[in-house]
Amino acid sequence: MPKDYPNSPKTHQILESKKHRITYILAVSGLCLIFYILGAWQNSTVPKLDPTQAISKVECESKPDNSKPATTNPAVPSFSSSGGTLDFEAHHQLSINETAATIEKFPACALNFSEYTPCQDRTRGRRFERGMLVYRERHCPGKDEQIRCLIPAPPNYKTPFKWPQSRDYAWYDNIPHKELSIEKAVQNWIQVEGDRFRFPGGGTGFPRGADAYINEMSELIPLSDGSIRTAIDTGCGVASWGAYLLKKNVLTMSFAPRDTHEAQVQFALERGVPAIIGIMATQRLPYPARAFDIAHCSRCLIPWFKYDGLYLIEVDRILRPGGYWVLSGPPIHWKKYYQGWERTKEDLKEEQDNIEEMAKKLCWKKVVEKEDLAVWQKPMNHIECIKSRKTIKTPHICKSENADAAWYTKMEACITPLPEVNDEEEVAGGNIAKWPERAFAVPPRISRGTVPGIDSKKFEEDNKMWIERMSHYKRMIPPLPQGRYRNIMDMNANLGGFAAAVDKFNVWVMNVVPAHSDKNTLGVIYERGFIGTYQDWCEAFSTYPRTYDLIHADNVFSIYQDRCDISYILLEMDRILRPEGTVVIRDTVDVLTKVQTIASGMRWKSQIVDHESGPFNPEKILVAVKTYWTAEASTKH
Repeated sequence: MPKDYPNSPKTHQILESKKHRITYILAVSGLCLIFYILGAWQNSTVPKLDPTQAISKVECESKPDNSKPATTNPAVPSFSSSGGTLDFEAHHQLSINETAATIEKFPACALNFSEYTPCQDRTRGRRFERGMLVYRERHCPGKDEQIRCLIPAPPNYKTPFKWPQSRDYAWYDNIPHKELSIEKAVQNWIQVEGDRFRFPGGGTGFPRGADAYINEMSELIPLSDGSIRTAIDTGCGVASWGAYLLKKNVLTMSFAPRDTHEAQVQFALERGVPAIIGIMATQRLPYPARAFDIAHCSRCLIPWFKYDGLYLIEVDRILRPGGYWVLSGPPIHWKKYYQGWERTKEDLKEEQDNIEEMAKKLCWKKVVEKEDLAVWQKPMNHIECIKSRKTIKTPHICKSENADAAWYTKMEACITPLPEVNDEEEVAGGNIAKWPERAFAVPPRISRGTVPGIDSKKFEEDNKMWIERMSHYKRMIPPLPQGRYRNIMDMNANLGGFAAAVDKFNVWVMNVVPAHSDKNTLGVIYERGFIGTYQDWCEAFSTYPRTYDLIHADNVFSIYQDRCDISYILLEMDRILRPEGTVVIRDTVDVLTKVQTIASGMRWKSQIVDHESGPFNPEKILVAVKTYWTAEASTKH
């Protein structure tokens, strides 16, 4: 084989070739590094408020000082091509840019849709039987009845008062109903004062005020030591009980049907108090077993002992081991109050006797009866209750069922069994930490391994992830930590990490677990001391329009894009979102692009921004603001 010498032409060619290749590789590598750094820097920015951006607007009528926006910035949500800006302030003005012809522009519905609740529509309800109030349960519209228009706010709609002032005041123009102030005048529910409502804190069962009523209750059960955190108020009225319990860090799920007392739940949410449209009829309440530390009924008119005690049995299902049931008003202490209740002694005595008997069958212990208030306590476990079935034949212990199943699930007249224990002193299902430690302590359902695929380590990782995400949200949405929002919804709550991370901002979160989710985590959320419900997002939510300030949707559209038309999900989000409310949607780029196209026809201003970990994460975040607009005052019903 010929030998190459150092000074030969061939050797020089080889060396030159190697030098060129090395130079080329270094140059390309250097350019890649420069563009990577430049790209990362440009995409790491988040939307900022741009007070200099001018935009045409239509001013609202003048309003009292309390309704003025937090700043005098005249901009409404708008974007620029170089770096879109989102304005989260309340302005009560309108600016709608023309959208491309290919984007569907959703028209405004007529004014008579202003309080439309699709699944509790009274006209549709008349098609169903009246027995056991079936006609008042959820009955959602079929595909042929769904509407493709935007629910309008009433003329002169104003941004609600900030919490805690909202607990006591609401604008009349936002909920123009005086019925409750007339029908419940003597019970001090609500009063009209000029252009606003005032909520004195009264109620059917506590005319001296909710504060005094709760203080009396505190003398009977431990409301202030953190052992009671989650509560449910059946037949809540305007939710004054839940509103004033917040002083004691007790978070209440209040519910009432949509009935002749107009807008009870709407008033509650306008006040910044958790509430939902609901009724005890034939279906289970949409909550998991062992969810609430306390259940409350003040003259809620529920026939507790009828239908084989079905409704008390349902309260037993959702009540935690050792939890309390509080009943006030008729028939409690009937010997003293029967004349004021306009009922006979015999009638009231029979009702109380039946309630007492049903409570014994459920193995509840009566703690105390004082004046017109009585308290029962559920046992810590079912060791003795199972033994008692030898003499107490009904209701029997349910055999085999999913105790947490509660989406369109019929109630059953049998006792939901508690998890097994080893001795009589053990709390079924495990001990729960007191509030506020409860929010981040590992929930018993996870530590006991009853949630598939989730262990203590993954729970801690989830908490850490949401704390990091919340730091990103604070930069992305400056009004979040500033008191701009009160009512928040998490459409896919998973383990409740978002609610735990945002709790410090003086807000409350309606944690939603999709009804057909692979993992039923709603019980975990309640064990953490938060509230929530099941929901199928192919249907409407059980609330009035304009009842949430901020909606968070984590991979919701990836879950539902093959199950139903996502435009109806977005229309539902628009229905329940307040004017100038904010939406945060996390998903893949292709999904968010579809969502943004639809949202452009809904009078939303939106922008897709990078994941908190940087531009190379395939998941992105869409941030949108619903623009302010209302129905025309001249629009006829």
